[in-house]
Amino acid sequence: MDMEEALNSTIHPTCLQEPPLAIDIIKQLDVFGMALYSMLTLMSTVSLLLYLEECVFIYRKVPSPKKATIMWVNGAAPVIATMACFGMWIPRATMFTDMTSNSYFAVVVYKVLVLMIEESGGSETFLKRNYKKTFKISTGPCCCCCPCLPRVPVTRRMLFMLKLGALQYAILKTVLSILSIILWTNGNFDISDLGIKGTAIWINPFIGVLTIISLWPVAIMFMNTCKTLHSLRIIPKYAMYQLVLVLSQLQTAIINILALDGTIACSPPFSSRARGTMLSQKLMIVEMFIITLVTRALYRRTYDPLPTDPHETDNDQNTKISLQAPQGEHAA
Repeated sequence: MDMEEALNSTIHPTCLQEPPLAIDIIKQLDVFGMALYSMLTLMSTVSLLLYLEECVFIYRKVPSPKKATIMWVNGAAPVIATMACFGMWIPRATMFTDMTSNSYFAVVVYKVLVLMIEESGGSETFLKRNYKKTFKISTGPCCCCCPCLPRVPVTRRMLFMLKLGALQYAILKTVLSILSIILWTNGNFDISDLGIKGTAIWINPFIGVLTIISLWPVAIMFMNTCKTLHSLRIIPKYAMYQLVLVLSQLQTAIINILALDGTIACSPPFSSRARGTMLSQKLMIVEMFIITLVTRALYRRTYDPLPTDPHETDNDQNTKISLQAPQGEHAA
């Protein structure tokens, strides 16, 4: 007991308190801090404005229903950057801003799958194009170590199962986020409480399982359609989606673990946990700003659509040959 009291006496009181209020942050900012906060706020604002301008372009140039899907996918980086900016200025709201970003990205995971289907011409055209093909399902993150899994024929049921696997995360993640907020208001949810009686230790691993399950259908669709959609630059588009996933989920989780472990030191007025969250928000703004610029270059343009009939080109060539043959015989 005496040792605990001596240890607590050496810790700055603010290291044991809740994150500071927004006004307290503004008061303690020096010239460098104000310049840094202003620059990061400008980055998130520019990201949001570029996204809104891009939405206008997509609305005018891209046909329905693909334009709504592209707007959803493009909004991942700007929405995360905007929420990170709010969390940077208002540290006590980071739980709400993080859950908002994660819930939005859960919908984006499903929309990426829908985008690849729509880029193929829609569900009906996709099924017609691949009705004699089989899909490889031994892909990450679930079954990359199981190459012995059989290939699955492309059917309407298989396409439905892929959509369902991605959609469940979008629905359940939002429901669990709302449940976490309700429990937090009653004092039953605390991210730092990793005890067996805490709700966070049960909810967060369950969300992790849902995430892995939802990423698997998207990976299956990409691995089996990347060659077909190569002309639509699906590979860099998918890479940007994966990068947002890693930075918004894995990077944030690593920083939070380091903060809870005390590796990230306390720096008044921020506790170790609050400082780790603040570091994560600042990094996220810069990273999402760069991703916004890259995705703008990929999506703010029109691509030639794939032919609706996969044998259209062959039929056209056969028609030209049949028409040219009589002309050659007549000339002879």
